[in-house]
Amino acid sequence: MTSDVENPIPAAIPATSDVMILDLLRKRGPMSVTELAGVTGVTATAVRQRLNRLMGDLMIERVLLRAGRGRPSHRYSLTEKGRRQTGSNFADLAIALWNEIRDIKDADVRRGLLQRLAKRMAAVYAGRIRGETVRERMDSLRQIFGERDVEFSVNADGRLPVLTAVECPYPELVETDRSVCSMEKMLFSELIGENLKLSECRLDGATCCTFETN
Repeated sequence: MTSDVENPIPAAIPATSDVMILDLLRKRGPMSVTELAGVTGVTATAVRQRLNRLMGDLMIERVLLRAGRGRPSHRYSLTEKGRRQTGSNFADLAIALWNEIRDIKDADVRRGLLQRLAKRMAAVYAGRIRGETVRERMDSLRQIFGERDVEFSVNADGRLPVLTAVECPYPELVETDRSVCSMEKMLFSELIGENLKLSECRLDGATCCTFETN
C-alpha cells in the first residue's frame, strides 16, 4: 500500500477573482498575463478571461509595450474607474461620519450640514448630467448610478417623470438613520435642477424609493 506521503494529493489551485486582480494592479502597477498568473496561481487562460471581462467593464486597460527588437508585450493597468473601486474602506468611514452627523442635536444645524453635503456631492456628478428636460436629466442620473451597480429607473408614463431607486445607494446608512433619505432628496434636487419630493420610501413599507417633482 502506498502512503499519502509517497503520493501526495495535489493542492487545489487557488481561486482568483476580479477583486484580487484589481488589487494586484493597484499595488504593483501594470502587469502582464504571465506575471498575474504566477502571482495568483491560476492558468494564463483563466487570467485572460478575467482581464477581458474587466476591460469590458472599463476597470482596466491594456497597453502594448515595445522593448528594443524583442517581441512586444502587453501590460494591464487600472483605469480611473478601477482605481476608484479598489483598496478602499469608504463605507466604514461614511458610516462613522454619518453617526457624527446624526448625533448633532440642533435640527437646524444638522439640516444645514446635510444641505452642504448634498451640494458638495452634487458638484462631483454635475458635469455628467445631460439634457434639457427633467426626464433627460433623470436618465443621466440613472446612468451614473448604474455604473456603480445601483439600479435606478425613470418612468415618464405620467404627466411628470418619476425617478425610482430600485436599489438603495446607501443601505448601511439608511438602516440607522432616515435622514439619509432627506440628504438624497437634496442631492437629486441639485442635480436635476428641480425641487423633488420623496413620494414613496422603503422605510414606510414601499418596495422602492420614488422621487417626483413638486
